[in-house]
Parts: sequence; structure tokens; C-alpha cells
Amino acid sequence: MRLAIVRLIVISGTLLGASSFCAAQVQPAAVLPARDVSLIDPDHPPSMPPSTPQGKDASVLHGTNVSDPYRWLENPDNPSVQKWIAVQNAHTEAVLAAMPDGKAMTARVQQLAITSATRSGPLLANGTLFYMQETPPQPQPQLMAQLWPNGKPRVLIDLNANGGNTAITDYWPSPRAHYLAYGTAEGGSELTTIHVLDVATGKVLDDALPWAGGGTTPQALAWDADEKGFTYVRFAPPQGNAEVRQFDATLVHHVLGEPASNDTVVFGQGYSRVAEYRLLSSPGAKQLAVLTNVGDGGPAGVYQRDGTQWKKIIGDEANVRLAAWVGQRLFVASFADAPRGKLLAVDAQGAVSQILGERDGAIQGVEPIANGFLVTRSWGPDWWVEQYDARAKFVRRLPLPEQGISVGSIAAEQGQNQALISYAGWTTPSRWAEYDARSGHLKTVFKVKPAGDYSNIDVQRIDGISIDGSHVPVTVISMRGITPNGKRPTILYGYGGFDIPIAPNFVGANLAWLERGGVLAYANIRGGNEFGEAWHAQGQMLHKQTVFDDFHAAALALIDKQWTDRAHLGILGGSNGGLLMGASLVQHPGDYRAAVSMVGIYDVIRHETDFANGAYNVSEYGTVNDAAQFKATLAYSPLQNVQPHTAYPAVLMTTGANDPRVAPWQSRKFTAALQNSTTSDQPILLLTRVNAGHGIGAPFSQRVGNTAIMLTFFAQELGLDAK
Repeated sequence: MRLAIVRLIVISGTLLGASSFCAAQVQPAAVLPARDVSLIDPDHPPSMPPSTPQGKDASVLHGTNVSDPYRWLENPDNPSVQKWIAVQNAHTEAVLAAMPDGKAMTARVQQLAITSATRSGPLLANGTLFYMQETPPQPQPQLMAQLWPNGKPRVLIDLNANGGNTAITDYWPSPRAHYLAYGTAEGGSELTTIHVLDVATGKVLDDALPWAGGGTTPQALAWDADEKGFTYVRFAPPQGNAEVRQFDATLVHHVLGEPASNDTVVFGQGYSRVAEYRLLSSPGAKQLAVLTNVGDGGPAGVYQRDGTQWKKIIGDEANVRLAAWVGQRLFVASFADAPRGKLLAVDAQGAVSQILGERDGAIQGVEPIANGFLVTRSWGPDWWVEQYDARAKFVRRLPLPEQGISVGSIAAEQGQNQALISYAGWTTPSRWAEYDARSGHLKTVFKVKPAGDYSNIDVQRIDGISIDGSHVPVTVISMRGITPNGKRPTILYGYGGFDIPIAPNFVGANLAWLERGGVLAYANIRGGNEFGEAWHAQGQMLHKQTVFDDFHAAALALIDKQWTDRAHLGILGGSNGGLLMGASLVQHPGDYRAAVSMVGIYDVIRHETDFANGAYNVSEYGTVNDAAQFKATLAYSPLQNVQPHTAYPAVLMTTGANDPRVAPWQSRKFTAALQNSTTSDQPILLLTRVNAGHGIGAPFSQRVGNTAIMLTFFAQELGLDAK
């Protein structure tokens, strides 16, 4: 699952997920679900926090009794739970509506969100460029194609007529670009159905393949060389009217024109209950490899297809994290005895050799170009790209900005001298640049035109010092002239898990916060891979507390450097970053004034045992079935560490009823515990979106609404200047 996102990010690279969120005329009323007054308890009107009854449920683990008084909130079909959700939404709506800055903040966010069209996910196949294009305020992006480099763009798939509830989850062009397979999912569920398009005619074929991954295990697809079929990831088809179980994914083969029921399993039967696969085709689909993971966060095995058989080439001991074809050799990034990564080459016979040793910077990606390859690297918040020739000799570092940007997708084909590189930065909206491998020239060919002026933004860096003495980089963003005065309203963002880095992304609609004197801060805490795999491993399993220590060190650095104080400091995170928010709240409640936590994990003890995706996260969090890991988890799991009669900060939590990655009951239970325990007069709020999931594929207006809500909440609680 990679709690987030999938290296998107949804959450990992942007403060409020708003770097590309743009919308027009999103009315404030659309931000929150409509209030069903028939479900409001007259004894607890919306102006007061609803009281939550406590049960007597408990679990005994390794001789320890773990009480669970809010377990009854786990059942979404229970009428009492449905009523509880409705009352909480009504309460949240009432509190947010009373915040005087809401209309002005929402209007400004909407205004900044209306940029020119944005593009993402470029892929090249046989000289045709495929990509997603989002034109504000359309609910969903369109899937586009054009002959590269000078062809006219045309729309292949546009799902906006469906009201924005259906999202394109991914897409895979065939080797000669005659066909395009693409996935769709409904209502934020991420459960994917694959369709096939004839690129020349624009006709969608009859092939519709359900249960094709998504959520708990990533989608993947690889075409046959003759373009008559493909291999893809699929959950086991459910029996009768039963819902699909998001376990035991396998690779199956589909022949175009055949019904999905005829698809046959070709790999992975019995491999793992929590198997995840990444399929990789060589140029022309002459060879096929698969990276296999047992859940999230751990290393991958590498298998290569030989005829109809699969041969294991590299095992977990190599600590493989990514791979790409360079010609007919598979280049594999191994982090064993090389925390920044080294490259191994696998030939057609499966022989493995080292092609590039460890260098400065952590490997984040590999792509072919000309007769060599490109390597994307990071070191903390700095990103760059290097070119190497066929013998892995260094050619040059690409002329990208040296600081303040991150590199996104690179679209390239072996033997071609040009590559398309997408990148963005704190003050740089997303842009594409064409790179020439012969001359080293980089030419911008597409860029987003923002709706605001970002030229007066100032970016600085400070270090937090964690408990073990490690330096934690913190990027501090403000408008020029905004200097530390000890009480700037400041929002600190962190994630810290699943080797997902916090990288520079465009400020976007968050300019609405900066231009009124607010400060944004991003912490490169452990659990991510900004400094390589060791930085990730130091925040895994038994070391998870290190993530929370790093984040607290970042917060204290902002205070020590006089940017803010405890009365004006807010914290923000989502998904695995929601766990970070929960742990921060219960461990240091007096050090933060407010927190916004999205789709978070708060009951880590139950996450593994009572929700599908929890089993996939064992390789990142460990298992409570192990006594030592249980003890470590119990010490930080937010729900179990809520203390009665404690003054907790203001909290806004959000969740989606269709979330396949983090159970919505996680937010319900933690909200109830905080509301029943806090002695402060600060609000503890929960917003549940009925037709939403983890945030991936959310329609445009919903994303913008989330940004407006969060900034409004922080403005109120942190005392942002209303002028």
C-alpha cells in the first residue's frame, strides 16, 4: 500500500496536498457533507462536542490487558455508529462555519487554485507521449496523447461527464502504442477495473477486468510483445455476491477480446497473502521482470520470465527498492551494504553484476537515455539528475536548479537522445523540460501558469537535533520580510515512513497562508529515504519512536530559532503522517496549539488485526504478535496513550468512508478518546466524507475544499492575521 500514497503523493510532498489543487467557484457549502438534522441528538446540539459511550471491550496480548472502550465504533453498519458519524459531522460543520475567516480563506484558496492546465505522469511509447492533463475546475484529469515532440495533443479518456466520482488510477501503453490499458476506480475506493482503448480510433474495447489491484496492493500491467494480451495484477475473484478480499493477489494473463473469467494465473499463486508486484517490460516487451514485495516497506525480490517459467534472480538480501530496463538489461537499485544505493545489472540469462557503485546522494530513480542512463538522486531536501554512458561512466549532472526542486517522472526511450523531465519546486510550478543527452541542453517545453505571485517567497533551512544527536533538516518558507519574532503562526508538516521522501513541491494555494504572515515548515524526518535506505530503516518497526522524536526536534528547532512558540505552532500530517500527528499529540500535548490529521492510523494495536491493509503494513510497523514489537508499539500507539484529564490542543481529523488504506474507525476511536479526555476548551473535530477514500483520485472540488478547511482551522487556532 505504501501509505501514501504510492509515491505520489497525495500527502508525501505537499503541505496541504494543494500544490496542484485548483478549483473554480467551489462554494463553502460544498466543503462539508449536508447536515442530516434528523440524526442530531437533541441532548447534544452541534455547538457542543458529542459525548461517546464507552464499552468494556479489551484484548490480552502477551499477558497485557489492552482496554478498548471505543471498539463499538468499528462497525460502520451499526445504526448507533451511523448516528455518531452524523452528529460528529454536524458538530464539525457548526464549529467551522462559526470561524470568521472561513469565507475569506476559502475565496482566496479558490482564486489561487485556478491555474492553467497541469500535466503529470508522462510516458513515452514508440514515439507517442501519454500523460494526464487537469484543467481547473474540471473534477478529474483527462488522459492525453500526442506524437512526440511536435504532435497535436488529443484527449483519449475524459471521465468528467460522470461528475468526478470516477478516477483514472493508472495507464499502460502497448509496445507500439496501438493500445492503451487504463484503470478506473469509484468513490475513492481505489479498487481498480482495467479497460482497453484503441489509440488510433479512440474506441474503448469490450474488455473490462475487475479486481485489478488498488489500495492494499498496487496495480501493475505489462503488455505482450505482439500486443494481443497482457499480464496484470488481480485479487482472487469473489464468489457469488461476496465482496472481493484484498489479499492473495496474483499475476494473471489476459487475451484481448476474451472475458475476464478466462484470465489465467501465471505467477504468485501462494506467494504471499500480502503480495505486491511491480511489472517491468524491456523495450519492445522482449523481456519481463517482476519485483515482489511481502507487504509494504520491505525489500523486493526480483524475478525474470524465461519462456513460461519465472526464475528468481535476486532475493531480499540485496535490499532492492526499485528497478528499470536499460536496453535489454534490467538495472536494479540495491541498498545492501550501500545505504545510498548501488546499481546491479541483470542480463537476459539472469546473470547479475554491479554496474555502478555507491555515490553521493540516495538513488530515487533510473531511466534509459541514448546508449546510457539517467539516475535521479536526493540528499535531504535537495534533488538532482545525473547522466551516465553505456559503460556507467559519469557524463554530467543535468542543469536543473541546485536547490528547492524535486524531480518527478522522466519519460525516455532507449536509443533516443531526448528525455522529458518533469520537476517542480517550492516557488516553481510544475514544468517539463526536454533534455538532450548529446549537448546537455535543457529546454522548458511546458509549464503551469500560476494564479498568484510567488516571486517574494523566501526559503530557509534550519536543523533540528533529535534525541540521538541526528540532524533533522527543516525547510522554512515565508514571504520576504517575515522574520522570526517568536510567535509567527507556523504549520509544520511531516510524514516519516515507507521510505517516502518529503520533497520540494510547489506552494500553490498555500500562498493564502504565507501572504498573511504565516510560516510553512517541512521536516525531513527518518522513516523517509531522503538520505537513503538507512534513514528509512532507522524509523521502522522497533525504531518507530525515532520518527516522533525527529518531528519533535523539528518543532523545537522552530521555537529555538524564534520562528514561533507553542501558542502559535500547528502540526499537519496524513496517513502514516496521521500516526505521526497522533503520537505527537499524546507525547507532547503542551508543545502544539493545533493539529490537522488526515486519514490517520491511531490504534496501531488493532490496525494489523482488524483491517485488510494493516497486514500489509507489518514490514513497516512490525507485528504485535511479537512480544518485543508489541511492547514498542503499545508505548507509542496514540489511542492507548490518550491520558484522561489532559489539556489537548485543537484537533481536526478527516477520514473517508471508502478508504481502503486506513480504516475510518481509526479516526472515530481517536476522536472519541480525545473528546472524552481533554480538559482544554479547544475543539476536537472529525469530518467524515461519505463518498471518499484515502484521497487518491479525489475530485478537484473535494481537494480544494480540504485545503480551505484546513487553512481556515489553522488560521483560527494559530491566530493568523485577518488582514
